[in-house]
Amino acid sequence: MQILIVEDEKRLANALKQILLEQKYMADVVHDGNEGLEYALSGIYDLIILDIMLPYKDGFQVAFELREKKISTPILMLTAKDTIPDKVSGLNSGADDYMTKPFAPEELLARIKALTRRKGEVMLDETGYGDFTFNSSTNMLSKGTKSVHLNFKEAEILKLFIAAPDTIHSKDDIIVKVWGYDSDAGSNNVEAYISFLRRKLHFINSSTEIKAIKKMGYRMEK
Repeated sequence: MQILIVEDEKRLANALKQILLEQKYMADVVHDGNEGLEYALSGIYDLIILDIMLPYKDGFQVAFELREKKISTPILMLTAKDTIPDKVSGLNSGADDYMTKPFAPEELLARIKALTRRKGEVMLDETGYGDFTFNSSTNMLSKGTKSVHLNFKEAEILKLFIAAPDTIHSKDDIIVKVWGYDSDAGSNNVEAYISFLRRKLHFINSSTEIKAIKKMGYRMEK
């Protein structure tokens, strides 16, 4: 899962990122409202953690503009303000939830899970496509009595395909969602991991294929 952190307190932003990385989430950090809006408008994020008091453009305005532009990504608003009018303003601007600083990491993670589950983007522990099943808790890919373990990148790519199997996923889209917005990964990285996934599907005797669509990307097919 890819999360955007928009927080001008750099120590807090870095602490938030570390908490998310420990949970195997991908996280990008920006420190002002203008940059936060620019990143969020890309539409690649599963969740936005948004501070209210930001340079250039506050969190209320960022949330409002995202909703105006039909970006539906869940927004968890962070602030030191805990008055009822502030909470109402945050929710009215388009935020989905509101959390007051300071907070415990456990509360943050619980709210993230609740928000992404509400959007329907958290996968069940066991899901699948065609003739295979995939357990996202153990990263095991299985068909019948045969199974094989996927590494983190292989698992993240497979989740993209399972979530939208009829979609053609471009290499750029895969890089952003699996390696991150600022990654220096290239097409060769995607090609390598697609190859690894194909071998593991073949190993379990799955008839499901990851097909290359010329000049467009990849699509998973039964």
